[in-house]
Amino acid sequence: MKLPGKLPVFKAPAHHTGVTSRVGTWLGITFGLCFVTGLLSHGVQHDWPWPTRPVDLYRVTQGIHVISGVASIPLLLAKLWSVYPKLFERPLVKNVPHALERGSIFVLIGASFFELVTGLFNAAQNYPWSFYFPTAHYAVAWIAIGALLVHIAVKIPVIRRTLEPASDQKTILSRRAFLRTTALTTGVAVVATAGVTVPFLRNISVLAWRSPGALPVNRTAKDAKIVVPSGWRLQAGTKSYSLQELQAMPQTTVELPIACVEGWSQNATWSGVRVADLVEKGDIRVRSLEQEGLYRETTLPEAFAQDPLTLLALRLNGEELSPDHGYPCRLIAPNRPGVLQTKWVTSLEVLA
Repeated sequence: MKLPGKLPVFKAPAHHTGVTSRVGTWLGITFGLCFVTGLLSHGVQHDWPWPTRPVDLYRVTQGIHVISGVASIPLLLAKLWSVYPKLFERPLVKNVPHALERGSIFVLIGASFFELVTGLFNAAQNYPWSFYFPTAHYAVAWIAIGALLVHIAVKIPVIRRTLEPASDQKTILSRRAFLRTTALTTGVAVVATAGVTVPFLRNISVLAWRSPGALPVNRTAKDAKIVVPSGWRLQAGTKSYSLQELQAMPQTTVELPIACVEGWSQNATWSGVRVADLVEKGDIRVRSLEQEGLYRETTLPEAFAQDPLTLLALRLNGEELSPDHGYPCRLIAPNRPGVLQTKWVTSLEVLA
C-alpha cells in the first residue's frame, strides 16, 4: 500500500531480488541458446562452412532455437513482473553504472520483445509487417545480446549475493511457489509447441503449427507461379536431361529430414539421382523454375554436392513429386535448411 507522501513499498516474494536473479538466470540460458543457434542458422544460410554430417544437426540446432525462444516468453514476463517495482525507485539515476544499467534494461526489453514476438509470428508463417524478417531479426538479436551482456556485467555482484536459499517468510505466494509456477508455465509452453521438431511430442503439442499434407509445405507451386514447360529439360553442367532420362538413370533412395527455419522438421523418404552423378566436382549453383524469390538460386558447396546422400529427388515417399513438393525434380541434401533445398530445379551449374 502507498502511504501519503511516500513511494509504494513492494514486499511480495515475487519481487525479491533472489527470485529476480533466478528467473534472470533461466532467461539468460534460454536467450543464450536462442542467440547461438540463431547465429548458426543465419550462417548456414549465408555460406558459412557447415558439415554434411550428422544429417540431423541443423534440425536439432534450429529446433533448439525455436524451443528456447518459446521458453523465453513466459520467463521474460515473469522477470518483468518481478522487477517492475524498480520503476518506482527514486532517484531515477543514482550514478553512471546505474544509468548504464537502466539504459541497457530499456534496450534489452525492447529488443527482447521484438525478437520473441517476430520470431513467434515467423514460426507461424505470418508476417504483418513490411520489413524483411531475417535481416531485422538478425540485427536486433545483436542489440538484444549486447544489452543482455551489459546488464549481466552490471548485475553480477547482485546476482551472486541474492542467489541464497529461499526465505522462510510466510506469505500467500512464496518465492519458491512463484519460481515453480514460472518453471511449470515455461514447460507447458515448450511442450505445447515443441511437437513441430520433437516427433514424440507431436500428438500432445496442441499449439504446434501443422500442414494438411504428410510433409509440410511453406511455399506452394501456385504461390511461386510455377509453370513447367512441356519440353522441360534439366541442364546439368554441359549436359541436359529430360524427366524420362533422369528416371531411367540409377536411382538412390535415402531418408532425410526437411528442417525449416520456422522450426518444424520431418523425416521423409526421397528417391532420385545423385547430384554427384550429374555434375563434376565443384560448388554448384542450383536454379529453380521460380522467377521471383530470394531462394530461386542457391549455392550447393562441393562437400554437399559430392555427398552420396545428396539427390536430385524425383520421388517422395514412393510417389512422384507433387507440384507443391517440387515437380519435376528438387534438391535434397543432408543437414541443410529447408529454404536451401531448392524445388522445381531447372539447372545445375558448376562454378569455377
